[in-house]
Amino acid sequence: MTSILGISAFYHDSAACILKNGEIIAAAQEERFTRKKHDPRYPQNAINFVLKYANLKLSEVNQIVFFEKPFLKFERLLETYVAFAPKGFVSFSKAMPVWIKEKLFQKNLLFNKLKEHDKNYKSDQNIFFSDHHLSHAASAFFPSPFDEAVVLTADGVGEWATTTVAIGKDNNLDIKKEIHFPHSLGLLYSAFTYFTGFKVNSGEYKLMGLAPYGSPIYEDKIKQLIDIKDDGTFRLDQKYFNYATGLTMTNEKFNKLFGHKPRNPQSEKITQFHMDIASSIQKVTEEIMVKLARAIRNEYNIKNLCLAGGVALNCVANGKILKEKIFDNIWIQPAAGDAGGSLGAALALWHIDQGNKRKINFNDDMKGSYLGSEYSQDHIEKELKSLGAHFDVLNYEDLINKTSEYLSNEKAIGWFQGRMEFGPRALGGRSILGDPRSEKMQKNLNLKVKYRESFRPFAPSVLREDLSNWFDMNVDSPYMLLVADINSEKKIEMSNEQKKLFGIEKLNIKRSEIPAVTHVDYSARIQTVSKDTNKRYYDLISSFKEKTGCPVIVNTSFNVRGEPIVNSPTDAFNCFMGTELDYLVIGNCILDKNKQDPNLKKDYTKEFELD
Repeated sequence: MTSILGISAFYHDSAACILKNGEIIAAAQEERFTRKKHDPRYPQNAINFVLKYANLKLSEVNQIVFFEKPFLKFERLLETYVAFAPKGFVSFSKAMPVWIKEKLFQKNLLFNKLKEHDKNYKSDQNIFFSDHHLSHAASAFFPSPFDEAVVLTADGVGEWATTTVAIGKDNNLDIKKEIHFPHSLGLLYSAFTYFTGFKVNSGEYKLMGLAPYGSPIYEDKIKQLIDIKDDGTFRLDQKYFNYATGLTMTNEKFNKLFGHKPRNPQSEKITQFHMDIASSIQKVTEEIMVKLARAIRNEYNIKNLCLAGGVALNCVANGKILKEKIFDNIWIQPAAGDAGGSLGAALALWHIDQGNKRKINFNDDMKGSYLGSEYSQDHIEKELKSLGAHFDVLNYEDLINKTSEYLSNEKAIGWFQGRMEFGPRALGGRSILGDPRSEKMQKNLNLKVKYRESFRPFAPSVLREDLSNWFDMNVDSPYMLLVADINSEKKIEMSNEQKKLFGIEKLNIKRSEIPAVTHVDYSARIQTVSKDTNKRYYDLISSFKEKTGCPVIVNTSFNVRGEPIVNSPTDAFNCFMGTELDYLVIGNCILDKNKQDPNLKKDYTKEFELD
């Protein structure tokens, strides 16, 4: 038996993953254990977890692989600073001491950290380094259900590459083309994330959620920043940006072009301008992704597409590629960002370097992305008792029946079941659930439970067999990474008066039979649920359908704004007591908010740094 430990760390979203004979056994992000969102530190806890889950000591692991090459990254930094000199001296002088002291000697740093897990781990001879974009590409292709595929990866930047095209066939993966730093679609999108007052590397999905409230009236201005060729390749005009050398994303020239300074989130509200900017950058991003997809389909004539890298989390752009029918099949890695690099690095070592054959799984090899920690019923009850929680233990049928009844009465429910998800989306393991038919649900969940901006959309979880009755789509979307429109017979068209309303005011207009999951442009970010991957969640939605005729429920991640998704029963109870959730369903236990000791209530609004 060969075991491989994959590690991603030191940028954002540190994570660890373990393979046994090429099978993905466990994977988790460090943030879930430390409770610090996007935690970039060495993933001590995540490594401990995956080793324990795989029943291995570190000294028993055959190979350890890191998701990128520090020397190449250092070379990029040096060359960038030389190319832009004397600009950027401030950021150069800040970055260099850290690189010289720690990052260049990452093998040594890793070895010293790894020794802390196991005193019998004595040699660094089994530490390897993958390439950043190869790690992304491997995470997309090897677990996919395809024997052959074109793999497109796009993100901020790895060592040099920002966008790559690779061909995957059987157990091989060959990178054919790259776009290099500083030309980056991920960094362009992040520049607008920064400009609209959201946090880079975490607020990009807010920009995407804001886009449908605006009109793309700044598309032409954005195209002054970026030269897009017919095949989707692009170059950014560096005169407008500051990320290559400075400590901010954009500069004065950028501000002049758009007639505004970056929004200060502390003192400035979101206006129609920010909605229009969001709409414009989203449209340009979609255009680039669709052009790239079309060009690589024509060039390689392969019918399957795999996607990874942070840009692959832009589910609206993914939905456009799907709708245009450029490829017959699309598969997207659920942990598409840097966390998934830990998994890709391990798979690349197993298949490419060691030449091991692939066994292709008709669904995929991600096990529904339920790769994290899980807790026995005994453990859950013990932990809840120690917290002073009041709970009832129900049998399976009663638990499903009661929970679906609460949902149909518009109660907000914390749902903690089975293994934790790997990647940024809650998929019915660590979720907050609601009734999609309720007109108040979106606003209430955003403001009273999540403590976040009211405009943020929620996703529907829908039974796979009912998907095309409700949405304009008929392919699996188990990872909530594709957007499609709601079917016309379920829509409620806006009146002319309503259409004239200012951006956010459109939020409270009932637009469909399931308004809580219908975005202002009649779209939804869909998760299809099947019996094979999550029986308990499937049974719950089926029970809700029996009661209401609706095979859809609201699914959002179990956390508040700025907090990582809950990991342990204690995290779940704290979040339950710190928000206006009505019930917590954890294992076979149901907790009613009204029966809890009021002294256990938490002030959760200030608990986490806002993202």
